[in-house]
Amino acid sequence: MSRAARDAAYNNVAAVAESAALNRARVEASAAFRATHGGALDLPYGPGERNKWDLYPGADAGAPCLVVIHGGYWQMNGREAFACLAEGVAAHGWSVALPGYTLAPDASLTKIAGEIRMALDWLAEHGARHGIAGPIILSGWSAGAHLAALALDHPAVAAGLAVSGIYELGPLRDTYINEKLKLSDEEAARLSPLRLPVIAKPLTIAYGSCEVPALIGDSRALHARRAQVHVPGALVPVAGADHFTILLALRSPTGVLVRQALALVP
Repeated sequence: MSRAARDAAYNNVAAVAESAALNRARVEASAAFRATHGGALDLPYGPGERNKWDLYPGADAGAPCLVVIHGGYWQMNGREAFACLAEGVAAHGWSVALPGYTLAPDASLTKIAGEIRMALDWLAEHGARHGIAGPIILSGWSAGAHLAALALDHPAVAAGLAVSGIYELGPLRDTYINEKLKLSDEEAARLSPLRLPVIAKPLTIAYGSCEVPALIGDSRALHARRAQVHVPGALVPVAGADHFTILLALRSPTGVLVRQALALVP
């Protein structure tokens, strides 16, 4: 495989002709949501500039909380640009929380994964004073799904929803993604969910049927590995969705991914 072919295998933007317009619409909707909805914004959980939470508590502090980790191949985007994803489960009375994290190359993937765990520590300790005291469902999209799968074992997490994730990091070392990420062989092995012990908590794994094959393959492989040891969690192919339109299924109160999230809480 040529370098160009390896790059194309993981280039979600190039694979979706309308990606720029879809991202722009999400950013604009998120800015409007953030400006008009009450919540506790920009709450620091650590020393880094991006170590902040945006919290949108439901009316009932004991309601479940969907934590949404943003994507961007660990080197782009921020929590603010995904606030509109709160609309889906919030319509069902849930709380929503969005953590930020330091981006590569300013942080290694090891550090980024550690920041997510630090953020969850903070939420477990301080969430109740901000109206979030219910079970935590840890979710993420793209790189955020990878981080959610890694942190599923955190004591505060009840279950997970991983959307359009990358669960085997080895192939990324030979692509443009690694120019900023700078993964070593050791780090790729230690942080690839497909090479780690299975976490025995419910994890729903979703992908769009029009995703690039590499992401579809990773999603199917992670679900198959978990199914082999009989841990709970559905595999959810979202028909007709690509890497960006799949987020509409999490944003809409009637979306299939909202229904999957609701099903994770007994």
